Amino acid sequence: MAGHSHSSNIAIRKGANDKKRGALFGKLSRAIIIAARHGGGDPLMNLKLRYAIDKARQNSMPKDNIERAIKKGCGELDGEELSEIVYEGYGPAGVAVMCDILTENRNRTAGEVRKIFEVHGGNLGATNCVGWMFERKGLFLVPAENVDEDRLMEVALEAGADDVAAAGKTFEVTCDPVRFEQVQQALKDAHLPTDAAEICRISKNTVELGEVDARRVLTLINVLEEHEDVQSVTANYSIPDELLVAISASLE
Repeated sequence: MAGHSHSSNIAIRKGANDKKRGALFGKLSRAIIIAARHGGGDPLMNLKLRYAIDKARQNSMPKDNIERAIKKGCGELDGEELSEIVYEGYGPAGVAVMCDILTENRNRTAGEVRKIFEVHGGNLGATNCVGWMFERKGLFLVPAENVDEDRLMEVALEAGADDVAAAGKTFEVTCDPVRFEQVQQALKDAHLPTDAAEICRISKNTVELGEVDARRVLTLINVLEEHEDVQSVTANYSIPDELLVAISASLE
């Protein structure tokens, strides 16, 4: 993806999340609750729950919070009745935007998210209006320091990864979601540390943005991510890394 990498975007998002730890824990808890509700409270038998717990641990969420969220999902404690929704739309410059939502009030959330799009130069669309532009992939960010590229490629590809690509100081390993756990274990067994490991949406094509449109798009994404019901936001923009860092810093 010209001028933009998944690694820089995730690093910026993680930095913002570090500054909004309380809100982040709430979103992570909701993801654990819904996973436990649908698949049970045993992470060995519930892959979605295991991913949610791993993500919570990566973000230093306390063990007690994780256990409480699992109990809520299993009905052992009172909790919200949450619904999973995906909202799709367009941002400034025609950038495709997808929002993963967990909410206890679909009508309220729909109105609030629609308003955010409209205020920031976009519009909420119908189901699958932009979904076809993305594909779900397992993504691992491996720091390039002290990692031999040939060794990484050998381990990752033998484990079923689709691709290994250099992105600045990081290697991006992508795989089919069904092979996520297999690739993750292979990297661990080979003692290859990761800065991030997640299943996410990756765009098939991108819209290249200059500074003005980049600032508008990142403002929209920032406001969406601040909404308590929005779990994640994915968009198909392409912004040069230096410009991405500068604009993101100014929006904090």
